[in-house]
Amino acid sequence: MLHVNNVSKVFSVGDKQLHVLDHINFSVARKEAIAIVGPSGSGKTTLLGICAGLDTPSHGDISLAEVRINALDEDDRAYLRNQKVGFIFQNFQLLSTLTALENVMVPLELRGDRKPVRPQALELLNRVGLADRVGHLPSQLSGGEQQRIAIARAFITNPAILFADEPTGNLDEETAEGIIRLIFDMNKELGTTLVMVTHNHELAEMTDRILYLKSGKLIEDKIIKLN
Repeated sequence: MLHVNNVSKVFSVGDKQLHVLDHINFSVARKEAIAIVGPSGSGKTTLLGICAGLDTPSHGDISLAEVRINALDEDDRAYLRNQKVGFIFQNFQLLSTLTALENVMVPLELRGDRKPVRPQALELLNRVGLADRVGHLPSQLSGGEQQRIAIARAFITNPAILFADEPTGNLDEETAEGIIRLIFDMNKELGTTLVMVTHNHELAEMTDRILYLKSGKLIEDKIIKLN
């Protein structure tokens, strides 16, 4: 599903070069769940963005769903993301002027599906326990509720791969536990590949593999359990 081949990312800062990622190599099989962990500044979020086609590497290649994404232009990468990718962010990234239902509907509306979008969005909001919040704006919802909406939005396109960046980072421990269960339950139910960045080692241990980054380098690729 995902192949990362000799990927590096370098930023120019004045007359210096900052090496954020240094020759990273790994692959993720279909339906596999992996966690990317490491200290702050290790390059985790940068790597996630490159894998998802939100950014491009300075060197190396990324193949997503058998498509070499860094060879695509931005329009084609956006199309691929809309067709194959779901996202869950730490800060939810909901549109503040849209209701819960409208936020969930956005990916399918952008896709231009001819099938009715509203019933699918309502079904997912019910699945994440927010059937009674469909008309609420993000500002009227708790952090846990906003993240549940983000989960519903991520899964509405039935993505082949889900990228999650610190999905419980802004939540209290009790709320985070519910969000974790929801992500893994829906991921298993829909057969989605999961690539997640997290500081939470207990959460990381729930995946199939853990990739450890340090100073932009992949220092360990540890199998937790076999599929």
